[in-house]
Amino acid sequence: MKLQLALDLVNIPEAIELVSEVQDSIDIVEIGTPIINKFGHEAVRKIKEAYPSLTVLADVKIMDAAGYEVEQASNAGADIVTILGAAEDSSIRGAVEAAKEAGKEILVDMIAVKDIETRAKELDHLGADYICVHTGYDLQAEGKDSFEDLRTIKGVVKNAKTAIAGGIKLETLPEVVKAQPDLVIVGGGITSKEDKKATAAEIKELINKG
Repeated sequence: MKLQLALDLVNIPEAIELVSEVQDSIDIVEIGTPIINKFGHEAVRKIKEAYPSLTVLADVKIMDAAGYEVEQASNAGADIVTILGAAEDSSIRGAVEAAKEAGKEILVDMIAVKDIETRAKELDHLGADYICVHTGYDLQAEGKDSFEDLRTIKGVVKNAKTAIAGGIKLETLPEVVKAQPDLVIVGGGITSKEDKKATAAEIKELINKG
């Protein structure tokens, strides 16, 4: 199991400083959609320059023009690029093809996908590297979680790795670890803490034990 740090509500200098505190405990740093919307791929570029040994994920949530979008993110230094599971099959194919050409990976975000089981099978067949169950901010506020969806995906995929995101923190981590995803994505569960370094280390230790 790998640990991904999601950075959403910071500017580029704050992101670089935050990663410096937790880099020993994380495997992947995610440049979140809000940062990319505000600063563009410059945010991806700056983080990759600052931490070349870390895997960088660009959470661009592609919906269309997928080959071009993957190419742009890859050129900026992204190692993993996200596309929405609700995108057309042709877009998924385009993203996977462009990623393979660049030696990168595709993470498919299942946010807002209704038929999780069917779509996970299709995405696995289309060549997704990761399939991520994601309880967005709005659904978290309604008390939803992703564990059932993760179990569903793990039961049907043969090649893709699985990831889980959305409201994960130390308190909910034991249940996450029990579900055995390949990638655990934590945002505010680390970034909102006073001692980010210690929190990230504790989360990583629990993941490693799992």
